[in-house]
Amino acid sequence: MSKMEVKTSLLDNMIGVGDMVLLEPLTEESFIDNLRKRFDHSEIYTYIGSVVISLNPYKSLPIFTADKVEEYRNRNFYELSPHIYALADEAYRSLRDQDKDQCILITGESGAGKTEASKLVMSYVAAVCGKGQEVNKVKEQLLQSNPVLEAFGNAKTVRNDNSSRFGKYMDIEFDFKGDPMGGVISNYLLEKSRVVKQPRGERNFHIFYQLLSGASEDLLKKLKLDRDFSKYNYLSLDSATVNGLDDAANFRTVRNAMQIVGFMEDEVQSVLELVAAVLKLGNIEFKPESRVNGFDESRVKDKNDLKEMCELLGIEQSVLERAFSFRTVEAKMEKVSTTLNVAQAYYARDALAKNLYSRLFSWLVNRINESIKAQSKTRKKVMGVLDIYGFEIFEDNSFEQFIINYCNEKLQQIFIELTLREEQEEYIREGIEWTNIEYFNNAIICDLIENNISKDECLRPGNVTDETFLEKLNTVCAYHQHFESRRSKNSKFLTDHSLPHNCFRIQHYAGKVLYRVEGFVDKNNDLLYRDLSQAMYKANHSLMKLLFPEGNPAKVNLKRPPTAGFQFKASVGTLMKNLQTKNPNYIRCIKPNDKKAPHIFTESLVCHQVRYLGLMENVRVRRAGYAFRQPYEPCLERYKMLCKQTWPHWKGPAREGVEVLLTELQVSPEEFSYGRSKIFIRNPRTLFFLEEKRRQCLEDLATLIQKIYRGWKCRTHFLLLKKSQVVVAAWYRRYAQQKKYQKIRSSTIVVQSYIRGWKSRKILRELKYQKRCEEAVTTISAFWHGTQARRELRQLKEEARNKRAVTVIWAAWQGTKVRREYRKFFRANAGKKIYNFTIQRIVQKYFLGLKKTLPSMSPIDKTWPVRPYLFLDNTHKQLQRIFHLWRCKKYRSQFTDEKKSVYEEKLEASQLFKDKKTLYPSSVSQPFKGDYLDINKNPKYQKLSSAVEEKVLLADVVNKINRANGKGAPRVFLLTKSNFVLADQKTGQVKASVPLPDLSSVSVSTQSDGFFALKLKEGSASAAKGDFLLSSDHLIEIITKLHRTGAATTDQIGVDISDEFLVQFKQDKVCVKFVQGTLKNGGTAACKRKNNKLLEVSVPSP
Repeated sequence: MSKMEVKTSLLDNMIGVGDMVLLEPLTEESFIDNLRKRFDHSEIYTYIGSVVISLNPYKSLPIFTADKVEEYRNRNFYELSPHIYALADEAYRSLRDQDKDQCILITGESGAGKTEASKLVMSYVAAVCGKGQEVNKVKEQLLQSNPVLEAFGNAKTVRNDNSSRFGKYMDIEFDFKGDPMGGVISNYLLEKSRVVKQPRGERNFHIFYQLLSGASEDLLKKLKLDRDFSKYNYLSLDSATVNGLDDAANFRTVRNAMQIVGFMEDEVQSVLELVAAVLKLGNIEFKPESRVNGFDESRVKDKNDLKEMCELLGIEQSVLERAFSFRTVEAKMEKVSTTLNVAQAYYARDALAKNLYSRLFSWLVNRINESIKAQSKTRKKVMGVLDIYGFEIFEDNSFEQFIINYCNEKLQQIFIELTLREEQEEYIREGIEWTNIEYFNNAIICDLIENNISKDECLRPGNVTDETFLEKLNTVCAYHQHFESRRSKNSKFLTDHSLPHNCFRIQHYAGKVLYRVEGFVDKNNDLLYRDLSQAMYKANHSLMKLLFPEGNPAKVNLKRPPTAGFQFKASVGTLMKNLQTKNPNYIRCIKPNDKKAPHIFTESLVCHQVRYLGLMENVRVRRAGYAFRQPYEPCLERYKMLCKQTWPHWKGPAREGVEVLLTELQVSPEEFSYGRSKIFIRNPRTLFFLEEKRRQCLEDLATLIQKIYRGWKCRTHFLLLKKSQVVVAAWYRRYAQQKKYQKIRSSTIVVQSYIRGWKSRKILRELKYQKRCEEAVTTISAFWHGTQARRELRQLKEEARNKRAVTVIWAAWQGTKVRREYRKFFRANAGKKIYNFTIQRIVQKYFLGLKKTLPSMSPIDKTWPVRPYLFLDNTHKQLQRIFHLWRCKKYRSQFTDEKKSVYEEKLEASQLFKDKKTLYPSSVSQPFKGDYLDINKNPKYQKLSSAVEEKVLLADVVNKINRANGKGAPRVFLLTKSNFVLADQKTGQVKASVPLPDLSSVSVSTQSDGFFALKLKEGSASAAKGDFLLSSDHLIEIITKLHRTGAATTDQIGVDISDEFLVQFKQDKVCVKFVQGTLKNGGTAACKRKNNKLLEVSVPSP
């Protein structure tokens, strides 16, 4: 708890009354009403002094967290609201600090929450005690013993899905520091009759269902069991499964808990074998067989279950079969063997099953004790936790209810004795006179049961039956005031028709209980035939000799074994002696309703439990002296504001302050007493008077505090406003001056800028004028020089024309003279010369024209100038051929080897697809790039590049078509010289690598789509997963490169071009059909699955 945390009190913010001792008025109605009021507000715990009443909420509440543990740790019992943690903390601190052994007694009927209460106590103690590896191991073993005992000792009943069918007392041992060292568990009265028969709506013990639900198939096979519950007679079927109960998960929890506690694997196996043997034992059935002497003898009907049971236990089948058919009676030196009829055989079978299971349970408890016992022999402090049946009153009460109620009578007796002793010790310790307290002492009822009813009728000679037992009770207890029987000598019960003849009634402290004597003697005898004990002892199973020591032939004991009642009486006596040596702490558990539902409070049911738990009696005993006591310091701290002398601080001793306080308040001296360290208040009304005065005073103090606080707050606010005003004014003045300065500065800058602008414009005008003057001079000079130059040019041209005219006239004259002189020679060869000259001029003109009209240097350009003359036809053709050859040679000389390869691929693509596939013409102008992914440079594909050892000829992203829905998944397609690879686009992981020799052919359609199928050779290693149906935007290039690479390495790969082809997918062949139509997805081809044998690809119409 932090220093600033304010401590609360049990009396603060109470819903109802937290301690029943303070209840006014105290009646059964007000008691029940107070419980209901607290239960409706989820306050499930209420005190009766130091006793905790716990109501089962049937829901999870946020009051058991680690924070709650810390809240109640090292706190006074009455300091916080009622809680089970407060009791656990008080007990633990008393054990640790005062060296007092403690015991926590948890009682209540089935379904009231006793088991959960014991778990909460143990978990709290484990949380607050010391830490350390060894300590944590001990704590874990103590806590994990619960799941094991619950599995073997708990069952589903009509009142509770996890009802404890045995009483458990655990002594937890601590060292001097308060750290747990170990523990010892004692068990009482396991309800072993449940093994062979369960009431309607209830189940057998949990372990049977957990084993069948949670065991593996191998384990069930070893145990010779079947998972079906209906195959076992000992398991009820109407409640085999329980809502909210996972038997399989619980079985794993139990196995884990047994391992933590310290069970070896072979021990766990042995325990499960015995559980399986009990189930097998219930399936053994008998049939009568007549003998010569006229008596019936029982025989086993179907020996299969008997055989499997004998194999599990290691018993010879004939030995156990004889034990079910015969009984041997020994008396001194004589042995008499008698046959068993069918009814006796069934009785023997059930007796063996009950004894086998109950002894196994006792062995489990002893084995757990071996694991959790303290290793050190030093003196130990002990805290005992008792979780046992509450008082039981049913419509049909038998032997089990009788001994349970006897145990509760003894617990009530010790509860009253220890409560009174605790009260008396506190009075003596505080120096207050002890006055005798009147209360109901149930010692007379305990005496009735111990000295009269529980004496073993079974041990007297003669034929003992239930009737003789009742006759004895009617004789011995006839006039006892708490015993009633219609057949007794007491005449007042002769006409009591509510009391049947075969019943007797005992008036317990919790009410009258009617017991039916039928089955009393048999249940008390708890007889197991010696033949069965000896047969079990002969078993080879590791546990059987430990469970049936009386079956040892070498140690035959002819004495009658002690009865169940005698054993239980001795166990209860030992328990009572143990409890009397410890300081008791009580938890009374109450079930609010029978529906196991939250928010339901059944008044009649709660009233019934309040009566038989003796809670009203408990309150009366607690209130017989002083109802409330409190140390002086907390009392003065709580009520000091009621007196001016003690408020706000009392400087003297706390007791004197309390005396001044009570004197000031004029409280009657008869209402309180002063102890050495505590103030004792007799009546709750006095306490409530103090609380009311305190409440009124707190209201006045709250008003005063509010007034002072509001004044302080207003003053603080005013001072803050004043300070803020000064700061705001200072900041505003600074801001105003800054704004004024900025305005002046801005104005100055504007004026300066205007003046600088005016000066600049003036200078600019002067410079422009000067520049225009210079340009004008230059322009005038240029025009003048130009005029002069043009004038001189005209003169020079005129002179040149004159000179040319003279030359022309002279040339014409000379030509005339020559022609006149040579005219006679020209006329003789004129025709031939003119012809040759004409031809020469025509050819010259032809070549010059051809030079100007030559086509381009492109080899695919087939244009050629038109032939001008017919006689040049042959020459024209030869020149066209020569030019084309020369042009091709020039074009080829520019090619690299890589470009040659590309054109060869283009040529091959033309051979494969020209006039065959509509997509081909659009691919002609597209160059074949090959590596579209930069596979060697792109870091995304670095892992994939390193996985491919050969040079990559083509790398592109394709879509792999899924046959299931026709949708495509992106894949990286790589082609090398020897194989092609498909890899995941995101991760680069290789999905498929196919050698090219395994590729038989490629199928494509005639349409403009990009779909193609790679068909693998049947029987090849790569054909196991079937063919590949892919689509790509570079289909022409991929198939051309595949065709060329395949032709270079293996047999040529065929290319099939058809609008319908088959594709092999694993074991099935699927037809891929291409149809033309209107598309929805933007005009691209789409694949769609029509059925298991058809994939339809829709392509756009041309």
